[in-house]
Amino acid sequence: MHYCATLVSLAALACTLGTSPAVAQSLASRESLNFGIQAFKATRYSEAVEYFKKAVELDPEFPAARLYLATAYMSQYIPGADSPENNQFAQSALEQFSKVLDANPRDLLATQSIANIYFQQRDWDQAAEWNRKVIEIDPNSKDAYYTLGVIAWTRFFVVDRQARKDLAMRPEEPGPLKDELVRSQLKAEWMARLDAGIQSEQGALKADPDYEHAMAYMNLLIRYRADLLDSPDEYKRAIEEADEWVHKALETKKKNAEKRAAAAATQN
Repeated sequence: MHYCATLVSLAALACTLGTSPAVAQSLASRESLNFGIQAFKATRYSEAVEYFKKAVELDPEFPAARLYLATAYMSQYIPGADSPENNQFAQSALEQFSKVLDANPRDLLATQSIANIYFQQRDWDQAAEWNRKVIEIDPNSKDAYYTLGVIAWTRFFVVDRQARKDLAMRPEEPGPLKDELVRSQLKAEWMARLDAGIQSEQGALKADPDYEHAMAYMNLLIRYRADLLDSPDEYKRAIEEADEWVHKALETKKKNAEKRAAAAATQN
């Protein structure tokens, strides 16, 4: 049976039983949501969107329906694909998640999803702002801390590589940056950001001491930050510290893999 016919049948049944029109609409909204969830699980996202839109139309105060609608839009968004249709998927998802937050400003899933969309779009300012909002809601969100560190390194990576190119320094050549003026200017602009990135990864590791990806970015942040230090000796010590984080990351990755294998063996 087509879902519209089903919704009409539900409404008619509710009225026959003496149910108010508002309750009838609420029942129909939930039925539409269920159809949408079935389509969503089958990865028929366009179909799911229509069901979820109907559910929201029937009951605008139904938060689960709006969350599913936003998620269905987001699931169709392809990061890096610059087309009007693809960009509209992201925009529609942002609009619906924002409406969820209008009703409940501390909705964690909506906040995380908005942060994720902006990160995928490489809108670093917005991504950083929304990941900080995630942490306000969930102070133990290791992924939000981790992402803030990733953003700090990603932004500086481009700047550092260009500085080395301008100074005729190869990527593998030991630092710090040769030109004191260039180094000083970049330090003023970037040192505090890199320190904040390191603190973010420390936050991720406080939430999860076995977070191997945070360890990997501790290495990258410390390694690239070393280009802004004042002397070869300081640079060398920083690189040694970064190498220690590489070792920790590899050891933890191995340990985590062994844990997963043991858990899988137990289930089998």
